[in-house]
Amino acid sequence: MTHAQAAARALLASALSVSALLTTAACSVGGQDGTVVPSAVSTPAPASPSSAAPAVEQPSASPPDAGLSEEQVRAALITETDLGQPWVPTRGAATWRDGLLKASTKNADCRRLLDVLYTEELFGTPTGPRAVVTLDDAYNGAQLRYQVAAYRPADVDRTLKWLGGLPEKCGEFKATTKRDGVQEAEVDALRLPEIGDARQALRVSMTGKAPDGESTHLTLDVAVVRIGEDTITLTNGGFGEVLSELTQVIAEFGADRLAEIRKQGRAEV
Repeated sequence: MTHAQAAARALLASALSVSALLTTAACSVGGQDGTVVPSAVSTPAPASPSSAAPAVEQPSASPPDAGLSEEQVRAALITETDLGQPWVPTRGAATWRDGLLKASTKNADCRRLLDVLYTEELFGTPTGPRAVVTLDDAYNGAQLRYQVAAYRPADVDRTLKWLGGLPEKCGEFKATTKRDGVQEAEVDALRLPEIGDARQALRVSMTGKAPDGESTHLTLDVAVVRIGEDTITLTNGGFGEVLSELTQVIAEFGADRLAEIRKQGRAEV
């Protein structure tokens, strides 16, 4: 069994006891313990697991229904504590982001897909607080980004419909990168459990050769789950083994956690 398979099975076992973990999340709604780090940035910066906190953005004006608080959004994150080894707080953006995702192609939909994967902005400016955590697989260099934010449901559903059509529109295409030449890209649907009010997931693969002639193969899963006005956006990718089962179980586990926190929030009103 590979380390990735072991991690997926361990998380699946944890998901069977999700009620205990959700209880832990409930206790932390008043604030995190400070073990989460901000999302990856272009310039790598050292991360301290003992003092770093998730990146939270609060808009200048709140909508009439403010929704979740900053503390509740932080509590809805999935962290390295939930996943265990080999996941650790990130130390910066993965090298393959600029090398492969910063690419162009003729098809407008495929080009838009590459753009949103690179910028990590599927929905634009949120209508409420946003919390993001980025984790690295210390063993094989994979990187996982998990975000919880509030967006207008109609906007999210419109994007989900667009994502759902990409396996047909962009099933196979060529992407030209500045650093790594032409890549053969594939887009496939990735099935998610029946979670949330709306959901969609894709698996994007890019195969080519690095400047030194070594073959490269990037696998990147992107999953989105909407629960009311709150949306989970998850990406999980790398050059090594990327298990779709891990993406699926994290999405399900995160949806359960977010739903529980939303329930608590309504009870407190």
